[in-house]
Amino acid sequence: MKLWSLIGNSQKLDGGAMFGNAPRALWARWIEPDEENRIPLACRCLLVTGLDGRNVLFETGIGAFFEPAMRERYGVVEERHVLLDSLAEAGLGHEDIDAVVLSHLHFDHAGGLLAPWVEGEPARLLFPNACFLVGAAHWERARDPHPRDRASFVPDIVRLLQESGRLELVHEGMPSSLGESVRFEFSEGHTPGLMLAEVGGVVFCADLIPGRAWVHLPVTMGYDRWPEKLIDEKKTFLDDKIARGVKLFFTHDHDCALATVEKDDKGRYRAADALGRLAGLDV
Repeated sequence: MKLWSLIGNSQKLDGGAMFGNAPRALWARWIEPDEENRIPLACRCLLVTGLDGRNVLFETGIGAFFEPAMRERYGVVEERHVLLDSLAEAGLGHEDIDAVVLSHLHFDHAGGLLAPWVEGEPARLLFPNACFLVGAAHWERARDPHPRDRASFVPDIVRLLQESGRLELVHEGMPSSLGESVRFEFSEGHTPGLMLAEVGGVVFCADLIPGRAWVHLPVTMGYDRWPEKLIDEKKTFLDDKIARGVKLFFTHDHDCALATVEKDDKGRYRAADALGRLAGLDV
């Protein structure tokens, strides 16, 4: 297998929202905000080629499905569908993807499933030859969102996945079509049924740990539905990854794709050995 970090469309979001109850004086040292208090965020995806003969994409980023006013509201930087360009740099088109694994269906993780916005054109799915893997518990949340995160879901995505005939719901403790090469675990603190995929000694951290700054246990996002539970889940998660030597893949860190995790002499968790990019890493 080979691993590739693929850049999708990037965002700029309010730093206070991204760092929850951490004060600005602290988080501004980790990621410098702009004049509007926004911090840069990647929407990074993991591509695995040669996974039992398949090309598997882990997440699709935010994509370019928003019409211009909404794109500005949500701080999407680029107008084009950047993930398609990144796939091309890896020698693939979206038609070459055999499976897309979605940690959850918030639009900044699943929006790249959709073709770029064109005025007057209906939403349509890309990846015509892929099956789409979503956690079963999270699928129920996406179909009937709570007011707490209703705005994070795009009804067209849920509808089109259902209509595709290629949706696979992954149940905790049950095998998936990807076999033993991909291991799944689940989290509740950010959103019900968040699905964390591990492949080739690397785990896709999704919004349990969006980037290096969030490795520190007390740091959570304002978007997390249950911060205290997330912190407990994060500790269990990180202890397991340290014990087994599994590396962390970050979707939202603006300049780090992969890192190891370690504890300092006070027992605090931190990211180390950061890599900005994976380009056909053999595993």
